[in-house]
Amino acid sequence: MVLSRRVLLLNASYEALGTVDVPRAVRLVWKRAAEVVVRDGERVLRSQHFTFEVPSVVRLIEYVDVRKRRNNSGKQRLRILMRDKMRCQYCGARGSAFELTLDHIIPRSRGGSSYPENLCAACITCNQRKGDRTPEEARMPLLASPSALRYGLDRAVLNHYALSRPEWRPFLFLDEEARTVA
Repeated sequence: MVLSRRVLLLNASYEALGTVDVPRAVRLVWKRAAEVVVRDGERVLRSQHFTFEVPSVVRLIEYVDVRKRRNNSGKQRLRILMRDKMRCQYCGARGSAFELTLDHIIPRSRGGSSYPENLCAACITCNQRKGDRTPEEARMPLLASPSALRYGLDRAVLNHYALSRPEWRPFLFLDEEARTVA
């Protein structure tokens, strides 16, 4: 369905800010707060009186400083699950956003924070088994280090969406990353 597709949102400086849904992107263009950079193929939205090209990438007209907003974002859970590639960081089992939980590596009862560096994806079984202990005490070592910062979490979300949207790759600098790795 066209309305549920994601649209890459760029700042006026072409910095990737995140994604929005198609209706939000069309409203931004309609209000002249953004411009279409790349269309989503031949897809269109039709209303009774208008036809709108469906954007794949939009760019804000005015620069927005998002550093403060990024630090207070409420979408932390999904970003952490994507950062951890939808896998339990204790047993490696894959799961959906509904099957995985967030585990505090240092339990909150022991002063552990709710920052991304102290959170990881865990299946319900491993989370219950670990309980109110550290991974060392529970003899459950982490499969990967959860040291990604918020910028890394945002980047993980965008990379996840870009797997199915090749037209986003130049704006996320994924083509350059592939060349430097090769």
